[in-house]
Amino acid sequence: MRLDTDGPVATLRLDNPPMNAFDSAQREELSARVRELADSPSVRAVVFYGGERLFAAGADIKALAAMGPEEIRGWNRALQRTFDEVARLPMPVIAAVTGYALGGGMELALAADYRVAAQDAVFAQPEVQLGIMPGSGGTQRLTRLIGPSRAKNLLMTGRRVKAEEALRLGLVDEVVPTGTALQAALTYAHQLSEGPPAALEAIKEAVDHGTDASMSTGLALERALFTGVFATKDAATGLNSFLNSGPGKARFSDPT
Repeated sequence: MRLDTDGPVATLRLDNPPMNAFDSAQREELSARVRELADSPSVRAVVFYGGERLFAAGADIKALAAMGPEEIRGWNRALQRTFDEVARLPMPVIAAVTGYALGGGMELALAADYRVAAQDAVFAQPEVQLGIMPGSGGTQRLTRLIGPSRAKNLLMTGRRVKAEEALRLGLVDEVVPTGTALQAALTYAHQLSEGPPAALEAIKEAVDHGTDASMSTGLALERALFTGVFATKDAATGLNSFLNSGPGKARFSDPT
C-alpha cells in the first residue's frame, strides 16, 4: 500500500505487483491504512487506485487452494471486516478503476461510495468458475447496487463486464478515457472535500444504514442525523452564508 495526501484528499494506492492480489499481508496493511484514515482529522475524501495497468485481480488463489475450511473461514472473515472498514470510512470514498477489477478487487471497488472507471476497465466476480463464490461483499453489495437479477447474472456466470456495460448496469458511476481515471477521481474528491464534513458523514450514514432498514426506521435515522448536523459550526456557516451571500458561497472548516 502507498498512501499519498494532497491537502484534504488522500490517495491509497494498491502496490502489490504484478496483480495487486489480496494476500494476508496486503489485507493487514489495507486494514491498518484504513483505520489511519478513519482517525485522521484532516482527510476529507479518499481515493482508491491500483495503478495505470489494473485495479486489483482479487485473492491469491494459490494461497486459498492450500487452506482448509476452518482456515479459509477465518481468512474470509478478516477480509470481509477489512472491506467493511473501507465502506464505513466517515468521509467520501472514490474508486479509480483501471484495467482489471476482479474478485476481491471488484469487491473493494463496491465498498466505495463512487466508482470512476477508465474505458479499459473490466469487472468480474469470476469465483463461480473456480467452483466457489464471492465472499467479501460481492453477493451483498453488488445486489444492492444493481438489483438481484442483474447481480445473479454476473455472479452465476462470472462473466467479464467492460466499462460501458458497467455504466449501463449501474455498477460504475462514470466512465472516462483510458489514462484519466485517477485524475477524474481526484477532481471529484477535491470537490467533495470542500463540503461540510459532518453533513457529508451524516448523508453517507443515512444512505448506507437507511437502505438496509424499513422506511420508517430510515426516516427516523434521517431525522436524528438532520437534527444533529444543526449543532455543527458548518451548519451555522452554511446558513449564514446563504442568508448573507446567496447559495453556494459557503466555505466550510471542520466537523465540530
